[in-house]
Amino acid sequence: MQFNRKALTNAQLINFYHELLYPRLIEEKMLVLLRQGKISKWFSGIGQEAIAVGATLALESDEWIMPLHRNLGVFTSRKMPLHKLFMQWQGNHEGYSKGRERSFHFGSKEHFICGMISHLGPQLAVADGAGLANQLQQKHKVALAFTGDGGTSEGDFHEALNVAAVWNLPVIFIIENNGYGLSTPVNEQYRCKNLVDKAIGYGMEGVQIDGNNILEVYDTISGVRKYCIEQQKPYLIECMTFRMRGHEEASGTKYVPKELFDIWAEKDPIKNYEEYLLNEQILTPSAIEDIRHNMKLAIEEELQIAYQAAPMVANTREELADVYAPAPPVEEPSENMRNNSATTEKPHRLIDALKDGLDLAMQKHDKLILMGQDIAEYGGAFKITEGLLEKYGKNRVRNTPLCESAIIGTALGLSLEGFKSMVEMQFADFVSVGFNQIVNNLAKIHYRWNQNADVVVRMPTGAGVGAGPFHSQSNEAWFTHVPGLKVVYPATPFDAKGLLLASFNDPNPILFFEHKALYRSVTGYVPNEYYEIPIGKARVAQSGSDLSIITYGAGVHWALQYCAEHTDSSIEIIDLRTLLPLDYDSIRNTVLKTGKVLVLHEDTLTGGIGAEISAWITEHCFEHLDAPVMRCASLDTPVPFNTTLEQNFLAHARLAETIERLLNY
Repeated sequence: MQFNRKALTNAQLINFYHELLYPRLIEEKMLVLLRQGKISKWFSGIGQEAIAVGATLALESDEWIMPLHRNLGVFTSRKMPLHKLFMQWQGNHEGYSKGRERSFHFGSKEHFICGMISHLGPQLAVADGAGLANQLQQKHKVALAFTGDGGTSEGDFHEALNVAAVWNLPVIFIIENNGYGLSTPVNEQYRCKNLVDKAIGYGMEGVQIDGNNILEVYDTISGVRKYCIEQQKPYLIECMTFRMRGHEEASGTKYVPKELFDIWAEKDPIKNYEEYLLNEQILTPSAIEDIRHNMKLAIEEELQIAYQAAPMVANTREELADVYAPAPPVEEPSENMRNNSATTEKPHRLIDALKDGLDLAMQKHDKLILMGQDIAEYGGAFKITEGLLEKYGKNRVRNTPLCESAIIGTALGLSLEGFKSMVEMQFADFVSVGFNQIVNNLAKIHYRWNQNADVVVRMPTGAGVGAGPFHSQSNEAWFTHVPGLKVVYPATPFDAKGLLLASFNDPNPILFFEHKALYRSVTGYVPNEYYEIPIGKARVAQSGSDLSIITYGAGVHWALQYCAEHTDSSIEIIDLRTLLPLDYDSIRNTVLKTGKVLVLHEDTLTGGIGAEISAWITEHCFEHLDAPVMRCASLDTPVPFNTTLEQNFLAHARLAETIERLLNY
């Protein structure tokens, strides 16, 4: 192994040794503690330390890093106290995630480290967002993300690199090629000769280096960092290395040929660097012995501090409170504002209200970025963003490649730097290919390590326009089961504008559903000025005493239409407006008022939000019911294309008979 110090001083070389040795000695101690049952799991990076340490030292301390399992050197090089790290690994409340996350699945804003999730690929797109934030703020910074050889087979790898290349983002992608994805060797992972060869396919530069040579790693990443900043382009680095332990300790290493351990033992990053320092007379054997001895003492001292952590006591109130980031309070607009036609020039369609809301949000939040397929010059599939490009420019109104997962990850990366973002799904159906980022990354991040995800995902949804099974689904129930998300679904132009503005002022990830069939078919007077409607609060769309219909979206208009045609019954209509969190007070109040409840939604019956509402009413309001809670929903089939079949599919086709059955119960 050849070391080239270039202009590095002796002091720097010795510091590199300290930074390289420290995670190794910590790991050796952790393996002892693992056998003693004092920690439950460990992903070892022994043999790979030079990559994490060299990369971190080459960056400035306020540049975001997205590490993975085997990057302890990132955390130690960023000077995170070992006693707190150990509390994290023990699952103590005083750790970085209050005992909610394991090993390295946590982050720290203070140290500019973004916590990973088990689905490894999404980290790469988050780096895109941090890189974009740096670019928009004209900071001379990069973001850096790690992946393994196995992770390069994931779609997120392709999407993240493609977005970084298309948008010319200052992002460094590092592949730690240690020969195995858990137990699967690289010859079963890919067919290209070298993983760095993939760089050319994305139109970016790349290089393969010896990942066990601390000076080569540091020098390469230092130079690449300068390139990314000056050229405003991404870069791919493949670091060749080997892990000397199993994927995690329980998996063992029986699947690895013994001779590989012998070969790579000779390439050990610490042993070779020590020999170099000795040969160059930068350190002496006694100095190395002293360094090791003092580090081991320091590790033991830090562990003693950690051992004093109080035993975990579950606090249900705290657990529930930390699911969402605190949002500013919002007052419900007055009925006078809602009904005062003098505040606007003409009735608004739902689409007009949404356009107004987006425009006002862009004015209010100068760090709000809009992203989506065809939303710039074309104005979006439904023309809701039309005109915004000309007003706010391409930096803030951005066409995206067809890669929903990467764009949602980019939105999260923007949040790390205090930006807000909107991601438009061309159709709500297409969110399935970005599902992981929403339900595992955005939704859980505040609970896991107190990082907000200030992202609004707009979702054109619903049937009734003859668009078939992949452009008509009502998929809101996919997300109402996910703690950490907020799910909003307005039915009127007034509510659409107010809820959208409130969504952009809320630091939590919000799925904002907009019914396509309502875009141009419903109208109402909407104030020109800025106003918000509280998320999580239902409204009484119509008062009544005989029966309650609890609904949202198109269901509100179906219910109003029925009431207009059947004036002999007094029916109360509750427009939920928000599906997560639900307004249980409004639900309880209407049950107490009428005693009969129909839950109506366009979504299919089984597993829809109606089942949750029905169950809650039965559990909490049973003594106030005069009849069973009934549900009216669409058929449990995909959405058919033929309009006759589609109308039969929709819940609307069975609404009248269901209401009459409940009234006559």
